[in-house]
Amino acid sequence: MKRSLQGRYLKLATAGESFKAFVPAPLPPRPAIEWSPALRGRFDAALLALGRLDAVTDLLPNAALLLYSFVRKEAVLSSMIEGTQSSLADLMLFELDEQPGVPMEDAREVSRYVAALEHGLERVRGGFPLSLRLIREVHQVLMGREGRGAKLTPGEFRSSQVWIGGTRPGNAVFVPPPVNELDECLKLFERFLHDVPEPTSPLVKAALAHVQFETIHPFLDGNGRVGRLLIALQLAVDGLMREPMLYLSLHFKEHRQTYYELLNAVRLSGDWEAWLEFFADAVVASATQAATSAKRLLELASADSQRIAGLGRAAASAAAIHQALQRQPIATAASLVAATGLTPATVNKALAHLESIGVVAELTRKQRGRVFSYARYGEILNEGMALPGRGRQ
Repeated sequence: MKRSLQGRYLKLATAGESFKAFVPAPLPPRPAIEWSPALRGRFDAALLALGRLDAVTDLLPNAALLLYSFVRKEAVLSSMIEGTQSSLADLMLFELDEQPGVPMEDAREVSRYVAALEHGLERVRGGFPLSLRLIREVHQVLMGREGRGAKLTPGEFRSSQVWIGGTRPGNAVFVPPPVNELDECLKLFERFLHDVPEPTSPLVKAALAHVQFETIHPFLDGNGRVGRLLIALQLAVDGLMREPMLYLSLHFKEHRQTYYELLNAVRLSGDWEAWLEFFADAVVASATQAATSAKRLLELASADSQRIAGLGRAAASAAAIHQALQRQPIATAASLVAATGLTPATVNKALAHLESIGVVAELTRKQRGRVFSYARYGEILNEGMALPGRGRQ
C-alpha cells in the first residue's frame, strides 16, 4: 500500500537559520493498516508468545523473586540504548549502597527507571488511566530532582524546540513538532490511548503509540526511556501482561539501527506495516527468551535447592539465603540479614556453606561489607546484556 508523509512539515527559523519541524498526523493511521496474512500471522504469534510468558507467573513458586531481576534487566537495557553504561550488577550494587563499576550517576539513572516503571504500574493497577498526567508523573520519577536530569524540567512537557541528531535544528536528522503544536498533538495522542475515535487492539495500540510518542518527543530529555516504559504500562492497562516480565529493550538494543530506520520510515512514507512486523517479531523474540530464562532460572534454583537439602543442620538457614538470592542475585551479608531475619552469625555460616557447594561466589575479598553473588543465576539474567565498554557514549 502506498501512503504519503504521515503528518506535515512546518518551516521555522531560529538564529537566522531555517529548518523544518514535523507534526505527525493523529492515530490511527489513514489509510488503515493493511493486514496481510503474513502480518496477521506475526501478531498472532506475538499474542501467543505473550500469553505463554504471562502464564509463567502461574508456574513460578514465587513470581516476585524473578520480577525483581526482570524489571531491572529492562531498566538496564533501555538505559543502554540511550548510552548509559551501567550493568545489571552495577545497578544491584548501587541499590545495596555499594560502589558500582561505573559513575554513580549512571547507576542512579537506571535505578530511577526502575522507580518510574514501578510508580506507573502501581498507578494503573490502582485504576488510574494511562494519560498525559501519568506520563508526566513517570517522567518526573525517571528524571529525578537531582543529578543530570534535574535541570531538564522533570514532569513537564517541553517549552522549547528539541531535535534529534546534529548540533542544531538546521542540520538535525529529525525535528519534532514545535512547542505551539505540542498541546494538540498530545491531546490527540491521549485520545488514541483511550480508544478514541475508535478501538484499537491492545498490542497494535502499543506498537502505534510507541512510534507516535517518539515522534512527538514531548520532553526535553528521557523521551526514549519513557516511550519504552509506555509499552509496559499499555500492556498492563489492557490486560496482556499481569507482570512486567517482557524486556523489549533487548531486541531494540540488538537491532538499534533497524529500530530507528523503521521509526523514520513511518514518518516519511507511512510504512506502518514494516514497523508492525518488527514490533511483533520483537515481542515474539523477547517473550520467548524471557519465558526460557524463567524456566532455566527455576530449574537452576530447584537443582540448587536439592543440593542445599544435603547440608544437614545448616540446610534451613542456607535455604533462606538461597531464596533471598533468587530475588536479589547480588547481596551483602547485611542485606541478607535484613531479607531473611537471620542473625549475622547465621547468615555468614550459611554463606560459607553455600560457597562450599558452589552456589554462591564472593565478589570481594575483605573482612567487612563482603558482596556475594548467585553467579550462575546472574549469568542467565545477563545474557544479551554485554556492555560495549565503560564510559559514556
